[in-house]
Amino acid sequence: MAWYLVEIRYVQEKLAEVRPRHREFLQGLAEQGRVAVAGPLGDGTGGITLYQAEDETSLTELINQDPYHLEGVVAERTVREFKPVIGAWLPEES
Repeated sequence: MAWYLVEIRYVQEKLAEVRPRHREFLQGLAEQGRVAVAGPLGDGTGGITLYQAEDETSLTELINQDPYHLEGVVAERTVREFKPVIGAWLPEES
């Protein structure tokens, strides 16, 4: 499994209507351990989510199911693999 940092920029006109479905989608993934942290940027222009997935192809399939993607809220999306090494939420390595 790998970690991926996904940043999106919003289409503001559609944001408020779709946000509850988007958050429900992410909450389900968080409960499965697939999302470590997610939230909007302070200026309200977009958001960042830290996902765990088998690979980037699996991640793309997953995030393409997000209501923000399906309902046209995502104006731009960047995906970068992330290699966390320090943090209270990281599992201990055996």
